Amino acid sequence: MRTVLMCHADDAFDRQGLAAWLASFSDLAGLVLIEETGEQKRARIRREFQRVGPWRFLDVLAMRFYYRFRLAAADQAWTEASLAGLRARFGDVSGVPELRVSSANAPEVAAFLKTCAPDVMIARSKQLLARKIYRIPRQGCLVMHPGICPEYRNAHGCFWAMAERDLDRVGLTLLRIDAGVDTGPVYGYFTYAFDEANESHVRVQYRMVLENLDPLAQRIRDIAAGTARPLDVEGRESGVWGQPWLSRYLRWKRAALAKQPITAAAE
Repeated sequence: MRTVLMCHADDAFDRQGLAAWLASFSDLAGLVLIEETGEQKRARIRREFQRVGPWRFLDVLAMRFYYRFRLAAADQAWTEASLAGLRARFGDVSGVPELRVSSANAPEVAAFLKTCAPDVMIARSKQLLARKIYRIPRQGCLVMHPGICPEYRNAHGCFWAMAERDLDRVGLTLLRIDAGVDTGPVYGYFTYAFDEANESHVRVQYRMVLENLDPLAQRIRDIAAGTARPLDVEGRESGVWGQPWLSRYLRWKRAALAKQPITAAAE
């Protein structure tokens, strides 16, 4: 099975840890590393501002500042320890062809993918892929989405499920990319015994991947082999979510500290 990993160049967990994991059970044929420009980041901010309005956008900014000054250092230490564990288990990746681009849909990406000829590409990108890109891998592009779809599509699905006290739907969805936003065929749900009182939403999101590496690898092998079948999600409510709000974060943590019961997410 030939694979390609697309991720952001500054995300060491993906670029080093998940790359080594992919190489452990597949022929990792290439890495597409996205280096976004300042204008691309500002455009994402403008879209969120337009989506939620000026007052709610202040809530989003407040959450960003709170996370940076209260939570980020502990999460960074956890990430470094987790990455060291991944290296110890899977080793380091070297010699894999790399392509560095600012846009996931650049013409160079299409040319690179055609050269790599992957069966599957794993996309860990904030940018939506164009059809001309996601149709190149033989069995498509897969996303390990942090949220249960279709109820928690788009951004930060784990955060919003916990904030909504929808604890049965705190998990990860493995899906194939299509023209929509997390609307493609679903091939599995994964979770772990998250500690919502003591873990940040960012750590929960990363651990959804880290704690399920073996079952995810098997499901990806099944998809590449053409033996996996998508799950039936017909008739379920579909929700599109965005960036976390500080007001909802504080309300969520109060509920979590009050020892609201945690139940397993969908399997």
